[in-house]
Amino acid sequence: MSALTFSVNRKLFTVALACSAALTQAANLTQDNGAPVGDNQNSQTAGPNGPILLQDIQLLQKLQRFDRERIPERVVHARGVGAGGVFVASEGLQDVSRALVFRKGEQTPVFVRFSTVIGSRGAPETDRDPRGFATKFYTAQGNWDLVGNNLPVFFIRDAIKFPDMVHSLKPDPVSNEQDPNRIFDFFSHLPESTHMLTRVYSNYGTPANYREMNGSSVHALKLVAADGRYQYAKFTWKSRQGERNLRPDELPKVQGQSVSHATADLLQSIEQKRYPSWDLYVQLIQPEDMNRFAFNPLDPTKVWTGVAERKVGTMTLNRIPANFFEATEQVAMSPANLVPGIEASEDRLLQGRLFSYLDTQMHRVGTNFQALPVNRPRVEVVNNNQDGAHNASGRQGSVNYEPSRQAPKPQDPQFKHSRLPLQGNTQQEAIAKTLNFQQAGEFYRSLSAQDQADLIRNLSGDLAKVRNAETRDVMLSHFYKADRQYGERLAKALKVEVKGIERRAALLQE
Repeated sequence: MSALTFSVNRKLFTVALACSAALTQAANLTQDNGAPVGDNQNSQTAGPNGPILLQDIQLLQKLQRFDRERIPERVVHARGVGAGGVFVASEGLQDVSRALVFRKGEQTPVFVRFSTVIGSRGAPETDRDPRGFATKFYTAQGNWDLVGNNLPVFFIRDAIKFPDMVHSLKPDPVSNEQDPNRIFDFFSHLPESTHMLTRVYSNYGTPANYREMNGSSVHALKLVAADGRYQYAKFTWKSRQGERNLRPDELPKVQGQSVSHATADLLQSIEQKRYPSWDLYVQLIQPEDMNRFAFNPLDPTKVWTGVAERKVGTMTLNRIPANFFEATEQVAMSPANLVPGIEASEDRLLQGRLFSYLDTQMHRVGTNFQALPVNRPRVEVVNNNQDGAHNASGRQGSVNYEPSRQAPKPQDPQFKHSRLPLQGNTQQEAIAKTLNFQQAGEFYRSLSAQDQADLIRNLSGDLAKVRNAETRDVMLSHFYKADRQYGERLAKALKVEVKGIERRAALLQE
């Protein structure tokens, strides 16, 4: 290469870099087609309390792209263990829901997958992380998937932020290491995360095992009676073995023994016929009572304090799958798998998951994933879906459409969805009742002195790694707003002047 050519190319390269830098600094957020994004914080909804709209292309595109980031490992919940068993509806809910799974005395086969959320398939089961608690009920009306976590709340309240949240929690795309600087940089912009962060940094973020762990639906669902009337419902699994978590000093010892301690514990207990079991409880709120709370009951960052619980039944796990891959890895849970008598609520995070989970399972396992043995309903499937990879449905006949006089497929009007009154305009706005900090403070004060001390130790350990003082202090102000002592103890642990944190907290709105 001549000196002249090198000089020209270097100038062109310098100009290209300058243009690239200018674009990086000035460019607005866009969709994949280059169209500018007007609001990346809130999904489009039908009025202030209505469901999310399918026309929200930014939401759908983000979820579709996010669902396809990993092949073939799950993007989240990659590390898991599964077991089969039975659920017995000992109390019954016929007065509330027409779902046969709740009929008193009904015995329903189940498959449960416990998991960590953020770590890869080989990550230690001692990692601080929410734990997935997903149950597939093979009911007489089709499969119902109750897909939840061990913790009763979540970090965010709108599905449009889910890809961003997971990106911040996953390893840095440059260093490939999880980094508190990235995590708290993201959550410092989302005060709604204060409640979940407080819980996950408590000892509840490191359960001792899966048997001694409770579960929660996190989201509200709708239970629909035979007459079409519905109530909002939250479900909780309560371990009959009791609930136990690991303290900070216990973690290194357990991890040193095995990175799969929780998996081994579950499987060994079943092998030894010490079958673990959980009682299922439900909380119910009438639609006309939803507005009487200081918070929005459909907000997944909230618990329903003061709402009575009602026992539904008991689940017992008594079967280890014969093939780990065919069952635990190929089981495809989705909150969109609902049955008559159980419907989705207008929870914005749940609304996004209805699409995202089915979409990611179709991408990860294949078009016909629901025909695999672990996912196949115990009832006959009758529809016009056809072909696609690995299709072995055995569909016959020339009529693959509906309606038809040649091969009619009747529908039963009693299984129509409940009707939701709507008002207002389509919109992209945050919910009206945020109450971002109160329940985090209530949870902190509910902990024992030892558990409070462990929370301070766990949380301050990661906050101490945050290099940006603004991010650190914003996070401290959130915890201070939740509870003054909580914030003061964290600030003291980090050697941060409390007065400045107090001033920041005073500017925050619930």
